[in-house]
Amino acid sequence: MDATVTLIGSLLASLGVLGAAVAAYLGKRGENALTGYSSLTEKLQTERDRLERQVAERDTKLAELNALHIHDQSEIARLLIDNQRLGGTP
Repeated sequence: MDATVTLIGSLLASLGVLGAAVAAYLGKRGENALTGYSSLTEKLQTERDRLERQVAERDTKLAELNALHIHDQSEIARLLIDNQRLGGTP
């Protein structure tokens, strides 16, 4: 009877050790997955910030070009009026 109890106790202890090993393994996998997720999130946020800066720079450049276009159009209109006033043909 003592041998049977010892054998059952050993089997239960082995199962407990295996269970702890599996739990540690799965915990480490979860930790690695969380670290990878955090790294990916950080990279995405950095890329988003860079793209936001590029869009802001592009919008500023477009506003400058639009102002130049408006100025050019008004200058063309002024020159057409001067041309007609001086007797030229458009």
